[in-house]
Amino acid sequence: MPKSRGGRIVVPVHPICHRTLHAALSNAELARLEREGTPLAQTPQIERFLRWIADKPPDFHAPTRSAR
Repeated sequence: MPKSRGGRIVVPVHPICHRTLHAALSNAELARLEREGTPLAQTPQIERFLRWIADKPPDFHAPTRSAR
């Protein structure tokens, strides 16, 4: 849950993953998924990203484009 939507739990997220989340989903969409209990990995944009990033090294960085 984004802080802007009332989230209080802070979870460390790799920078490329964080940028991808916000490029693919708005804070309102992230909050809705949290309320519904839908795992982020089940959204098409994030599922595609996870398949792509799976074989990259932990220190991998790449430019992030908005899907919108």
